[in-house]
Order: sequence, then C-alpha cells, then structure tokens
Amino acid sequence: MEENDIFIRMASPEDAQEMLAIYAPYVEKTAISFEYDVPTVDEFRNRIEKTLQKYPYLAAVRDNEIVGYAYLGPFVGRAAYDRSAETTIYLKESLKGQGIGRKLYQTLEEAALDQGILNLYACIGYPEEEDEYLTMNSVEFHAHLGFRMVGKFYKCGYKFGRWYSMVWMEKLIGDPER
Repeated sequence: MEENDIFIRMASPEDAQEMLAIYAPYVEKTAISFEYDVPTVDEFRNRIEKTLQKYPYLAAVRDNEIVGYAYLGPFVGRAAYDRSAETTIYLKESLKGQGIGRKLYQTLEEAALDQGILNLYACIGYPEEEDEYLTMNSVEFHAHLGFRMVGKFYKCGYKFGRWYSMVWMEKLIGDPER
C-alpha cells in the first residue's frame, strides 16, 4: 500500500462502528489504551459528536474503508489552554509503519493551526520494560514526528495485572508571539 492511496477526510458520527473496530483491539489486547472495556458503538458515536463540537476528528480512508483516525481534544480543559490540544491516533493494526499515521498527523496539525492551536500534546502509555501489551512504538512514532518528551508519571496505569507509566510528549507547531 502506498501513502498516496490514503485519503484524509473529516470523520462523522456515522463512522463510529468502523472506527470502533480499529480501536477495540487496542483496548482488548494492549496497554496503549488504558480503558478496560470496549465502548459501545453508541458511546463511541457520542465521543465523536462531542469532539467535533470543537475539534477536528479525521479519518484515513483507503478504498472506501477507514484504516485509521486521529483527533484533537482539550488539553486540561481550562480557557487559558485553548491554544493547546491533546492528540489521539489509532491505526488498523496490520497497517502500521506505512505512512498513514504521519499523513493523519500532518493533516491534523494543519487543522490545529487553522483553529489557532499552537501546542500539541500526546499522553502515551510507557513501559519500563517492553512487553506483549506495550512497546515504545508510540513514543518513537511521536519523536519521529517532532514531539519531545516533557513529563513522566510513574506506574500510574494498571492493566493486565501490571503497572505502566505514562509520558507526555509535546510539539510546538506555531509561534505564540505572532
């Protein structure tokens, strides 16, 4: 598959079932998501609707199939942080490493700048030692895209009978002095 085969479009609540099929394995089989239970389609649809009220929610599509998605959300949730946002991205498991994530994030950054957002943050599960549930792939992916490590919370997430840390990574995409 070529990155050029991917079309990025704004997601809609009607995409919930297809996107949930991408997300569910992350909940069920990994510590990438700290959720224990897969949300229902209705709950997932509501999450999309709520996000779209203020932020972009993007779908990566190939041959009329959603193969990944990314969106912005509030960072902390206070008015002073309105020029900052938290990023989230999920790809179909079998399609990692093919440029889809990069293309989603490039489009998400453009949408963020159009909205006046200057700082992007990623909250990422972090293993002290990689295991079958969590590796350093997400940290490495974000670092490759220009995010830098800014903080770590030690052993704050408990899943699959073990403790995981969480890190914050940051990318400054705009100049606050302009």
